[in-house]
Amino acid sequence: MRVRALAVGCVVLVAVTIPATPGAAAITVGSGRVAAVALPTPAPTPPPAPGSVAPAPTAVPCPKAVAPKVVRSPKPTPPPSVPEHRVVGGDVLATPGLIVPPGVPTPPKVTATSWLVADLDTGEVLGGCGPHEYATPASVQKLLLAATMLPRLDPARVVTVTREDLDIAPGSSAVGLLPGGRYRVETLWLGLLLQSGNEAANALARLGGGAEGVAGGVRAMNEQARRLGAQQTHAVTPSGLDAPGQFTSAYDLALIARACFADPAFRRYVLTERTRIPAQKALRAKGFEIQNENQLVYRYPGALGGKTGFTDYARHTYVGAAERGGRRLVVTLLGAEPRPRRGWEQGAALLDWGFALPRQMSVGRLVEPGELDAEPPPAVPGPADAAPSAGPASTADGPGAGMFVALAVGAVAIALAVLAGRRSRSAVTDLPE
Repeated sequence: MRVRALAVGCVVLVAVTIPATPGAAAITVGSGRVAAVALPTPAPTPPPAPGSVAPAPTAVPCPKAVAPKVVRSPKPTPPPSVPEHRVVGGDVLATPGLIVPPGVPTPPKVTATSWLVADLDTGEVLGGCGPHEYATPASVQKLLLAATMLPRLDPARVVTVTREDLDIAPGSSAVGLLPGGRYRVETLWLGLLLQSGNEAANALARLGGGAEGVAGGVRAMNEQARRLGAQQTHAVTPSGLDAPGQFTSAYDLALIARACFADPAFRRYVLTERTRIPAQKALRAKGFEIQNENQLVYRYPGALGGKTGFTDYARHTYVGAAERGGRRLVVTLLGAEPRPRRGWEQGAALLDWGFALPRQMSVGRLVEPGELDAEPPPAVPGPADAAPSAGPASTADGPGAGMFVALAVGAVAIALAVLAGRRSRSAVTDLPE
């Protein structure tokens, strides 16, 4: 009887103690029976994944201008969408539709499939249509080449153009550089940005790519895109000529353009109306003049320049910037048709819309170079991370203080029961086996 009493007492103590630890086994006592019922540990609510957002509301259709039907090649298949990339610059930018500040005038109708208007100085995004939608860049990709190679190459350096530099698609844009011709790097930049010379792009990528040549130049372009935060941009060719896996977005183009316009040499190049490609006496070739193809330079007050682009896949692409009232804005657009308005005209209309908005209007921002590569700040210790105190028992997944107390009490009770049993057996005659 004494052993039974001790055992019952042990059970009672354990039954009282164990429930103090959430998730432990609960023991119930009744009608002389002891039963164990496992309580499931409540699953902790997982923290939101970095960059994740709540499901986006229904996209607002972008104002669209009706363009004549054209025959074009099928669009390349874009890479899978990455949620973290779509919210760079602000959660509300993760939409295929229109995003503008509330209460502002409706943007002009354009044929571009995606576009964005931003402030070059503050980085504020004034509005956009599908700013993080993948698209092919065409020659606006030359801006990424400029953002990468302008700091690397001495503009006064004289270099020789190779036959490999002239390996471009037949009929694609070219300046007219000659194999074996010797040109200043500055001349290559002017040929690239005024006439969209694809052979100039190859030469500049080769010169900036070091021992790896053009391949090294393209690799450097992609590294620069990552540094700028242009996570949806991947270059395959330095010129922007179509190639599988080559994509960008209107938001990324704004990041790249902002880096370009921060360079004084770039600003001077893209505002140059005309320049002369020097004669090559050794090749018996005369010099000739080239002009800036970006009509914004000639026809938009306060124009700062930009870049045009076109391929069959990309259609018309455009980047342009202008200044008005001490305010500098940039517009990027992708996938446009030239009618009823050409690419630069669509860009000009969007710039007009942006300049009409109050300065404080914004739907997001352009991230700073290197910002997305910075390590996240250390977590601030919360109540669960604080040092143990005399308060309630821990609610972690492991055994809490209540469990250890219950085990200790049970062990003491069992030891007392065994001791009592030995004493009672010593007082009676040995039983037969």
